[in-house]
Amino acid sequence: MPVPVVETNNILKHPEGPEFQFQVGEGTYVLRDDLHLATPPPHPSEAPVQNPNPLSTTPAPPTAGVKFSLVSVLPRKLPPQALYKTYSYPSDKQTYSIKETESRHSAEGSDSGNPPSTLNGSTPSSSAPAFGEGNIALSPVVGKEGKDVLKRRKPKTNIVKSNSSFVSRVIPHENLQRRLTERDQHGLFAFVNINRALQWLDLSSNTQQEPLAKILFTKAHMLCHDINEYTKNPSHIDLVLGSSAGDIIWYEPMSQKYARLNKNGVVNSSPVSHIQWIPGSENLFLASHMDGTLIVYDKEKEDAPFLAEENGHDEVNGGSSDKPFLNVTKSVNSKNQKSNPVACWKISNQPINNFAFSPDSRHLAVVSEDGCLRIVDYLTEKLTDVYPSYYGGLICVCWSPDGKYIATGGQDDLVSIWSLADRQLVARCQGHHSWVTAVAFDPWRCDERNYRFGSVGDDCKLLLWDFSVGMLHRPKGASAGRSRPSISTTAGGTVASPLQRLRTESTTRIRSNSKNSASGSLADGAEIEPEIVHAVEPRARTAQLPPVLSKEVDEHPLSGLAFEEGEVIVSCCEGHVRRWRRPGSDGGGDEGGEEREAEKGGGVDVGATPIG
Repeated sequence: MPVPVVETNNILKHPEGPEFQFQVGEGTYVLRDDLHLATPPPHPSEAPVQNPNPLSTTPAPPTAGVKFSLVSVLPRKLPPQALYKTYSYPSDKQTYSIKETESRHSAEGSDSGNPPSTLNGSTPSSSAPAFGEGNIALSPVVGKEGKDVLKRRKPKTNIVKSNSSFVSRVIPHENLQRRLTERDQHGLFAFVNINRALQWLDLSSNTQQEPLAKILFTKAHMLCHDINEYTKNPSHIDLVLGSSAGDIIWYEPMSQKYARLNKNGVVNSSPVSHIQWIPGSENLFLASHMDGTLIVYDKEKEDAPFLAEENGHDEVNGGSSDKPFLNVTKSVNSKNQKSNPVACWKISNQPINNFAFSPDSRHLAVVSEDGCLRIVDYLTEKLTDVYPSYYGGLICVCWSPDGKYIATGGQDDLVSIWSLADRQLVARCQGHHSWVTAVAFDPWRCDERNYRFGSVGDDCKLLLWDFSVGMLHRPKGASAGRSRPSISTTAGGTVASPLQRLRTESTTRIRSNSKNSASGSLADGAEIEPEIVHAVEPRARTAQLPPVLSKEVDEHPLSGLAFEEGEVIVSCCEGHVRRWRRPGSDGGGDEGGEEREAEKGGGVDVGATPIG
């Protein structure tokens, strides 16, 4: 007799009291909503296997805490875009391969003036070409896209009526269409995973605890998901989801249609740890698998069993006989583009935990269990920098809104700030007492001179940090025994190129930790050259940044963090999604803007005083 499935309901609370507030320089943040998501019961086919051996080390299936993807189909106000205009990577940094000779680097530097991309309005200052531009095999079929540009293509299968064994049950709201019609189009949608369920929520509704739709999967847990900002409109949202089984779902919630990619792991059978649409692309998205592989998929293409292409390295490295730094098993320039994958890059033998695209749509920051932050020029499929953590694996990564800095968090309980232009660690942020699970910059409180970012961790704490380079001073005696050339001039007084600085300041040493060594952290067949691997900065030589806030906001380990115009949203592993209202805001606006501007007077321009 089948076990009946009992569904529980989400619970919405509005706690009050001083313990549900926290004070920062700009004012008081108040907890407005505490939404507790219902954890679905196990699927009947998932009967737990009892092992009588108490010392058994059978690995548990991969899981993830509650993570959310937020979207407003008609946002009231976008984050400040002026930041993107204040900084651009040097032209030579954009185009050169670190393995190529300096003469070739100089020759290619003249080709950096690419025409501005019109694919994505979110990066107005970017001159980056579209990913795969120039490959005729990736060009859309003439006539298919030209019929109705505004009519987005949707998946073909109705998920509610699907008889797939992968989808257990779909529960749409009984008044779904009415709620979509009557809702505030400026409000936030949230897609949230918990256990084997995915919930579609309307955070602008008075009944936000009632999902617009809930999808229950049979055996797989959804570990990650992302919304395509380029294709969204009031009648269409493209969502991709990566699962613990390796399968990927393309879901369009308005029509309740879906498609399944990498079915039964035909392309890659390992779980998907992170997934994200390629900026400005309607069809392409990038997924990181737990075998250390990054794969580009096309939502419109069918899957086919994948074998590494023999000429993948030659296409990427220009026929160089040197071993590749990034093992390209299929290049985006390949002429074989009839089926997925579009591109495949092996970068580590250990799981990739997270990645993030730079605001200029040129670079990719990747963090993994081997404790390395890797910077990839994904347009040319080349690895440009490798930075090791102080200790242990790295878990999360994000870029500052202007693309100058990268923040990472990991198993060393630290948040680290890296400068891409200076190619070095500029600060370590101490304050967490356990692993750091999510980090994000607050674009509403960043400008050309000051930065605000936040982090959450397994210690149940939310930490907020403010910094500018002018306040980051190297500890006393840090320069003793180590000379570093000026960021702008060499000893002879001539301007030093990034390549020259790189060769002067970098070494081949990677600090080994308790889990791995440098030789085991890179993909098979890859060798590390001294130009791209940067030494671990000792603590005595690195600026220490204290938090401006440390607040325990939950009883359970935290897993998600997002900054919106009127609120800060935090989630935990047990299903709580908490929304903290900003000072002077009703949750939808930012009346505290004048206070913020007055508060920020007297800072130091971040780009004026790099750390020496």
